[in-house]
Amino acid sequence: MTALSPARQAWDAPVAYRFGVAMGIEANPYSGELLRSIRVAAAQAGCEITLADTGDSVSEEAAVVRALAGDRVDGVLLVPAPGDDAVINGLVRMGVPTVLVDRIAARNDVDQVGSENVQSMCTLVRHLAQQPRHHKIAMISGDQGLDTSRERVRGFREGLERAGIRFQPELVVSGLSTSRGAQRATAGLLDGWPSPTALVVAGETMLIGVQYEAHRRGIRIGSELAVVGYGDMEWARRVSPSMTTMAQPIADIGRRAVQLMLARLMDPERPPEAVRLAPRFLHGASCGC
Repeated sequence: MTALSPARQAWDAPVAYRFGVAMGIEANPYSGELLRSIRVAAAQAGCEITLADTGDSVSEEAAVVRALAGDRVDGVLLVPAPGDDAVINGLVRMGVPTVLVDRIAARNDVDQVGSENVQSMCTLVRHLAQQPRHHKIAMISGDQGLDTSRERVRGFREGLERAGIRFQPELVVSGLSTSRGAQRATAGLLDGWPSPTALVVAGETMLIGVQYEAHRRGIRIGSELAVVGYGDMEWARRVSPSMTTMAQPIADIGRRAVQLMLARLMDPERPPEAVRLAPRFLHGASCGC
C-alpha cells in the first residue's frame, strides 16, 4: 500500500480540518494540476491534507481509504478508480464526509464535482458534423467502469442524432483510458472499410495513442483524419496540427472540491450536491477546419 503523505505547513499554525486526498497520482496527465489546486484551496482555508496514491485500482484504493479513516482525517476527497462502488458505499455507510472529485458517479448520496460530459461531447460531434465530408464519425471511449465514460458516450450519441447522423454502436470502441488501449482501438477502426473520417477521443491520455497510430500509418491528422478530444494538454497546443479539444476546468474542480468538503463539515445534514463545471472549447487545426 502506498504510504500516506501529509502535506504540512512550514509554520506551526492551527489547522481547522485535515482532509485525506485519495487519487491515482499518475492516472491522468492533469493529476498534478488537480492536486496543486486542492493544496492551495485547503491551505487558504487553514486546512491540511494527507495524500494517498490509489494507483487508480480498486484494491489499492480500498486499502488507502481504510488507512485514511484509521488516521482519523475529517473527510476524504476521492478521485474514484474505475468500478469502485464498494469503496464509496463503505465511506457513505461509515458516515465519513466524502467528496468525489473529477470522476462524477451516477449516485445522489455523496458530494461530487467534475466536468460536464454530455453536452460538451455533443458540442465536439456537432462541430465535426458541420463539415459535409464527415458521415462516418467514430469514438474512442474511456474505461467502461467509469460513469464519466458512459456520459461521454451518451453525449457522442446525442451529437450524432442532432446532426442527423445514424449512431452505429460498432463505431464506439473503448481505449480503456490509456494511450496503448487507444492506439489499439484506433487501429481497429482504421482497418475497417470504409474507415472513419473523424475520431472523437474521450480523454487526453488516449489522444497520445491516437496520434501515434495515425503517424505510424502515415495519416495526416486534420487533412486526412479529423481528430477532436477531451482535455487541456499543453502538448496538444504545440503539436502540428494543434488539437481541437474541450478543456476541463481542472483548477476549478480542485477548488470546488475543497469548498464542498468545508460545506459538508460545517453542515453535515445538508443534501448532497453534484457540481458539473463546463469545459471550454479550444479550436485547433486537428478537426480540419
